[in-house]
Amino acid sequence: MTAIPVTTRKDWTSDQEVRWCPGCGDYSILAAVQMLLPDLGVRRESTVFLSGIGCAARFPYYMNTYGMHSIHGRAPAIATGLATTRPDLDVWIVTGDGDALSIGGNHLIHALRRNVNMTILMFNNQIYGLTKGQYSPTSEISKVTKSTPFGSIDTPFNPISLAIGAEATFVARTHDMDRGHMQETFRRAHDHKGAAFVEVYQNCNVFNDGAFEKITSRDARASMLIPLVHGEPIRFGADLERGVVQRSDGHLEMVEVAEVGEGALVVHDEVREDPGLAFALSRLASGPHEPTPIGVFRAVEHPEYGEEMSRQIVRAQERAGAGDLEALLRSGSTWTIE
Repeated sequence: MTAIPVTTRKDWTSDQEVRWCPGCGDYSILAAVQMLLPDLGVRRESTVFLSGIGCAARFPYYMNTYGMHSIHGRAPAIATGLATTRPDLDVWIVTGDGDALSIGGNHLIHALRRNVNMTILMFNNQIYGLTKGQYSPTSEISKVTKSTPFGSIDTPFNPISLAIGAEATFVARTHDMDRGHMQETFRRAHDHKGAAFVEVYQNCNVFNDGAFEKITSRDARASMLIPLVHGEPIRFGADLERGVVQRSDGHLEMVEVAEVGEGALVVHDEVREDPGLAFALSRLASGPHEPTPIGVFRAVEHPEYGEEMSRQIVRAQERAGAGDLEALLRSGSTWTIE
């Protein structure tokens, strides 16, 4: 096998003009991905970026790889076909909260439960940006928009909870204000065998500016972001003075470490097979205005869908023997299966 050529960000950047609104969080996510790919040990010709419809969906145009700007919400379905028939490819999906969780909701949850080998980056700005500011499946209750002039009455999705509930084997959260954290999260998602889901808090400075500012601004991060580190007690705060404990009923609660002692804190276990702890962590904050967990919630190993499908086909062929496709195609409009 020939050596993988050394590349730089420039090699992964297409010749297309990036056309997002000035100040959009998508720029920082794009830069993080383009700067990460040279370090992943992958080839451009073996890398595919797929998207649906929305602001985030322009992503494939800006990558010097194979790619497809596909149908609204259907990127997981297209990616499933590609990943299962071409296991040699690195398949990425770039999607938004509207694209993935509204019209694409069914496609997303089935790709996750099947554990298809793909990396899904879901940009969550809690709004429809491309169509000019309507509420989305993640918009908070009472959100006033062009489509909800009296305030939204819909209960929003929690994307992390939804992914864990769909039995996703890798679930993580990052945000567009921290390139280092994004890159490490994307690296881990890419290296995971199976369906990896990453929610990226992303600012829409035109239609929903500052949606995550209370937790992601530089001054707020220490006290408002709860880093999840496998094998370590869950602590946060400028001096790590706060932590998370689990009560007897399973409920997670934020406490002062000085009051309970470090030994009482929950130790994060991302490889725990039972998704209960990961799900409880996903419910710790009711929205991006409270201390919010960030990092990898769950990373477990399950059989990968494409490999299982290939094994099944081989076993079926061994039992049935070699078929005659030409004879089948010319056999008429009906045939008998014995």
